Amino acid sequence: MPGRAPRLRSSIGLKLVMAASGVLLVLFIIAHMAGNLHVFEGRESMNDYAHGLRTFGAPLLPHESLLWVMRIGLIAAAAAHIASSVVLTRRAVEARPVRYVSRKPAKGESRHAAATMRWGALVVLLFVVWHLLDLTFRTVNPVKDLPDAYGAVVEGFAPERWPVTVFYLIAVLALGFHLRHGVWSAVQTIAGPNNKWRKRTQVIALAVAVIVTAGFAIVPLAVTFGLVS
Repeated sequence: MPGRAPRLRSSIGLKLVMAASGVLLVLFIIAHMAGNLHVFEGRESMNDYAHGLRTFGAPLLPHESLLWVMRIGLIAAAAAHIASSVVLTRRAVEARPVRYVSRKPAKGESRHAAATMRWGALVVLLFVVWHLLDLTFRTVNPVKDLPDAYGAVVEGFAPERWPVTVFYLIAVLALGFHLRHGVWSAVQTIAGPNNKWRKRTQVIALAVAVIVTAGFAIVPLAVTFGLVS
């Protein structure tokens, strides 16, 4: 009914959940990207930044309390984002089991948006698992000393570990394509398609995707080519 909030399990409700959780993930991604850039300030600055995250609120708060709040929040947001996406995709397939012969994308939407979002999301998900093992828990990173975040980045993207760098860059590129459509779609879902922001959404989405892609890619490239050592 007009004026009533959509039910959470309805398609509209799930789209809002997907958009809202996506916005939270994008905000974290931007913050994480900005944190990575501390590597250009040197070992001391990078390690001080990482130490500050682990000791935030001390001695009133337990060690790594901020990090665990962020991790739990990210897991919840990612779970909501993926679950709502799966349900909406399943409903779309059930509603129309036969594909359109020709489908004209909406204004501002990429022609291959659906394939980009699904395969890109899979690549990003696999990368997140590797990223946690490599730079968070140091299971596969040459530097096991957790306080030495700078050393882990430098050794992790050393020239001899070029396959890791290539995988990282592929994942970052996939993330960029995902953000390009995801930000556009989230704005359409939250703000509505018929508003003054519609014409600006494409520029905003592209800008976010380019900035995030470049911001993440510059760190491994700088290490690999010896600009950071």
